[in-house]
Amino acid sequence: MASALEDPVLERYFKGHKAAITSVSFSPNSKQLATASWDTFLMLWNLKPQARAYRYVGHKDVVTSVQFSPQGNLLASASRDRTVRLWIPDKKGKSSEFKAHTAPVRSVDFSSDGQYLVTASEDKSIKVWNMHRQRFLFSLYRHTHWVRCAKFSPDRRLIVSCSEDKTIKIWDTTNKQCVNNFSDSVGFANFVDFNPSGTCIASAGSDHTVKLWDIRVNKLLQHYQVHNCGVNCVSFHSSGNYLITASSDGMLKILDLLEGRLIYTLQGHTGPVFTVSFSKGGEQFASGGADAQVLLWKTNFDELHSKDFNKRNLKRLHFDSQPHLLDIYPRTPHSHEGKVGTIEINPKLDIIDLQSSSPPVVDILSFDSTTTTDTIDRTQTDKNEDVCGYFMNPSLIQPGCPPAVRKRTEDVSDLLTDSQRSIPLALTDALEHIMEQLNVLTQECWANCSKPCLVEKLEERERKGQGIKREEKSRLFQFWSSD
Repeated sequence: MASALEDPVLERYFKGHKAAITSVSFSPNSKQLATASWDTFLMLWNLKPQARAYRYVGHKDVVTSVQFSPQGNLLASASRDRTVRLWIPDKKGKSSEFKAHTAPVRSVDFSSDGQYLVTASEDKSIKVWNMHRQRFLFSLYRHTHWVRCAKFSPDRRLIVSCSEDKTIKIWDTTNKQCVNNFSDSVGFANFVDFNPSGTCIASAGSDHTVKLWDIRVNKLLQHYQVHNCGVNCVSFHSSGNYLITASSDGMLKILDLLEGRLIYTLQGHTGPVFTVSFSKGGEQFASGGADAQVLLWKTNFDELHSKDFNKRNLKRLHFDSQPHLLDIYPRTPHSHEGKVGTIEINPKLDIIDLQSSSPPVVDILSFDSTTTTDTIDRTQTDKNEDVCGYFMNPSLIQPGCPPAVRKRTEDVSDLLTDSQRSIPLALTDALEHIMEQLNVLTQECWANCSKPCLVEKLEERERKGQGIKREEKSRLFQFWSSD
């Protein structure tokens, strides 16, 4: 039996979201935690006690994914409103909006150097973006159903994606081709990610399973059936020795990958658990679910600094050596070797004086795709206000909210111009959608067009007596002088 010092401990839980938590992400220094929710908001929690929290308002629908950049200077978020946003995680919360997908966006992921962002969508595509220029680069098309998740490998050479078409695909970012394919006849993967060394992937299955594949030899290494419902998320510990899973059965499970067995069952949430993530060093992990609470846990696993780990595993990022299960996960001092049994932890029963955090909240409003924002500093002073006072979207106001709350949301609505009010919402959305697609098609055409092709197109336009717009001339000049 493991000693008490080795067991995960629930340290704190955060209350502030008004609906299910969909995604959590630690800052690189583990001093902040970002969360996304069905309530359409992002929240940024400072892990210092009683520190102020920030709520970012900008998305128009469920926020499905959030992630810190490796440098910690940006937050990326995905939403069912078909957009991706980049936020500066501070009290001003400036943001920019990316529009390219034609359906809800399900996930965002930065490359390890922070130069690229990959997004996955229900439009069956995966898109890659350049963060330095904040521009769209290319799309990956091979999935035949909604794409649930896409992640970069640690060396950013590969992308792994999973879809409701019951396949997991590996993509080469250099030639933009699918180089590997794993299929399942039973269920589909809700989530997928690389292990820290980049040699394996783990998938969270709708069929209640967790699977580990070696991508060098296309071999299934481990297959776990430890949940009673679909598995929604997985996260690797930085040592590579442990994997934590989140499921709709309300449980978190911690797997020992060296021994190939379940070692912990955690029962902190009420209802389905949708997301879980280790901090960069692995000393903490956070989870969120349908109960709208964010739980912060402390571990005593093998602590390993990420820089040292990356240096030690740099030589492992290749595909020429034959894998062995004990070789895939680095042999660090391992406290659970030789121990049997599974430990169940229910913090609601074991912990009496659990610290709850409902800190003062600052709302950061973003009304458009530019970096224009506004801030409203409010603290929780009334129980009713705590329930519904922070919804800044009038359509989300719940019955029974105080009149003052309704007045605040009406004030926000007053910021709309008369011309905006006169256009039906459905027509506005349709026009925006058409313009987004024209912009994407234009970018892809210019990215893939050869110079002979351009000459032919220009000659054709001259024959038809059509002129060339000023911006087209400017783009032609840039394209022509790029060599």
